[in-house]
Amino acid sequence: MTLWLLAGLAGLAFLAAEAGCRWWIRRRSRYYVWPPGQRIEVRQDPGVFPEVEARVHVDINADGERGGDVRGDEEGLYRILVAGGSAAECFALDQPTTWPGQLERLLNAPDSLRALGARRVHVGNIGHSGVGSADLDLIFERVLPQYRRLDAILIMVAASDVYHWLEDGAPPSRPPSTVPELMLFSCHPKQAFGWKPGVLALAEVARRLRRTRFRPVEVREGAGAWVVTARKMRAQAQEVRTTVPDPTLLLDHFEFHFGRLLRRAMAHADRVVIVRQPWFEKDYTPEENARFWHGGVGKPWKETIKVYYSLDVINGLLARVDARAARVADALGVPHLDVRAVLTQGLRHYYDHDHHTPAGAAVVARTVAAALCRRPRPQPSVGADHTGASPSFNATGVT
Repeated sequence: MTLWLLAGLAGLAFLAAEAGCRWWIRRRSRYYVWPPGQRIEVRQDPGVFPEVEARVHVDINADGERGGDVRGDEEGLYRILVAGGSAAECFALDQPTTWPGQLERLLNAPDSLRALGARRVHVGNIGHSGVGSADLDLIFERVLPQYRRLDAILIMVAASDVYHWLEDGAPPSRPPSTVPELMLFSCHPKQAFGWKPGVLALAEVARRLRRTRFRPVEVREGAGAWVVTARKMRAQAQEVRTTVPDPTLLLDHFEFHFGRLLRRAMAHADRVVIVRQPWFEKDYTPEENARFWHGGVGKPWKETIKVYYSLDVINGLLARVDARAARVADALGVPHLDVRAVLTQGLRHYYDHDHHTPAGAAVVARTVAAALCRRPRPQPSVGADHTGASPSFNATGVT
C-alpha cells in the first residue's frame, strides 16, 4: 500500500511540475530569434567556402542576440540592434569577423565613442537566414517591445523576398512565401508540448537552464556541405528561365512590409539606418559562376532542383526591390547606405552571390561605422507627415 501511495504522490508531483513549467513558459517566456545562452562551434568544409574561416563560433547572449553580454541599464551604453536575413546573420563567419562584430570593434575606438557620446557600444545581431520583409515585420512586432529604447537599429533585408518568390515558381498572383511564425523564434510562449520525454515542458526548462547556466558548446561538423550539391544543380540545370511574370505583387508586398517594419523600428530606437542589401553583379568569370547556387524553383538544401532562373533575372529583381527599399526609406526620412557600391572586389568580398567574406564584411562595417559617427539629421517621429528625401550614403559620405 505504501508503495502505491508513494507512486501516486510521485505521479502527482510530476504532473504538477509539468503543469507549472507549461504555465511558466506560456506566461513568462519572451520571444527570442536565437536561444539565450547558446554556443556553437561550426566546423566548415574549407573546400566549400575557401575565403572564410574553417571554424566559426556563434555565441548568443541572454537577450537572444549573437553578441556579447550586455546590461540594458549600463551607464554610457550605446546599444545597437542588427536585424535582417542571412547577409545580416553572417552565419559562415566567425563572430568577430561578421560585419556587426567588426562594427562593434570600430565603434568602441576612442574617436568613435566621442562622436557617439558613449562609454561603450554594444552591437547585438538577430539576423537570421531566410528572413524576408514580412518575416522581419513580425519579428519586430514580437521582439522590439521587450527592449528598453535602443540607440540604433540597423536593417539589412530584401533578398529573401526575391528568392522565396522564385522558389515558389514566381507566381504573379501570389506574394512570396513567408517563414511560419513559430519557426522564426527559437524560444517563444506558444511552444507546443507532449508527453514523450523530449517534448515535455520539464525537458524544455532543463534545456534552457543548461544553456544559460553551463553554456555548453555544441559542435557542428561539415557545415555547408549541401552547397556543393546546390552549385552542381545550378550548373547542370535542365532549364534556365530568362524571364519572369509580372513581379508587381512581389514588389508591393515588400514595400508594404518594409514600410511597416521601419515604422516599428522608428518607434523603438533613436536612429534607424537601412543597410541596403548588396549582391554580387558583374560580367562573371567561370570561377565566379561556379560559386552560385541561388535562384532555383524549390529549396536546394532539401530537394533536387532542375529549373533555375538566370542571373540576369535575379539581379534585375534584386535591383527593383532595392529601389523600393530606397523609396520607402526616403518617404519616411530614414537614411540608407548603398554598400554595394564599395563591395567591388569580386570573390574577395563575396563567397557567393549574396554573402560576404571577412574582407567584404569589413567594408560593410567601415561604411556603417562612418555613417553612424556622422551627426545625423533628426528623424521624424512615427506618423509624421514627411515627404522629403532621406540622406543616402556612399563610401565617401552623404550624397
